[in-house]
Formats: sequence, structure tokens, C-alpha cells
Amino acid sequence: QRGSNITAERLRIDFSHPQKMTSEEVKKVEDVVNEKIHAELNMVRREMPKEEALKIGAEMEFGAKYGDVVSVYFLEDKDGKPFSKEFCGGPHVKNTSELGHFKILKEEAVSQGVRRIKAILE
Repeated sequence: QRGSNITAERLRIDFSHPQKMTSEEVKKVEDVVNEKIHAELNMVRREMPKEEALKIGAEMEFGAKYGDVVSVYFLEDKDGKPFSKEFCGGPHVKNTSELGHFKILKEEAVSQGVRRIKAILE
């Protein structure tokens, strides 16, 4: 992830990708996100030393600055198996079942090698 801007009305995610996404790639992203929404995954926040978060493979936003202690959000199934682990400081839902249907409205270039998707939850 190269950046994000998320509001109650929409989300914008910037990410590294060498070319325009195909319609098949856009559909696949929508399908994966909607599958995880319907899987009713729990969002669990854990504070830990930054070094520990890096060791467990938590993803961080490119170029962002983090302190020595970080919040890591785990998206977990009912057995505690994580689908994702991310550094983050923002508010979140407690369970993906609270979200609506994910729909990408636009995919565009931001700079060379960086793409942006704009999406909503319906």
C-alpha cells in the first residue's frame, strides 16, 4: 500500500502496480474483498513493539512513520487464523459483516508504478 484516504462515504487506496488493472483483475479484487466481508471475519487490535509487528509480517503503509509501539489490526476468522495483519491507527468495524458490498468505481494512475482505486461500500 502506498497510501489511503478512507471516509464513511468512500475509500481511496494507492498501491504499487506496474500497469493499468484489467477488468478481470478489478473483478478479482472485488470478489476477494466481498468474500472476506461475507466470511464475517473479526477485526482485532493489538498493541506491540514495532519490531515484533515487523517480525510477524504486519503490513505497513509505504513511507509512513511509526513509533516504537504500534497498533496492529488482525482480520481473523472464528478460529483466530489471520487473513491480514496491518499497522494502523484508525477506527475499524468489529466484524466484516458490518460492511456492505464492496464496489470499485475507478482505477487510475497516480504516478509511474503507482495505481489508485476509488471504491464504495453499497
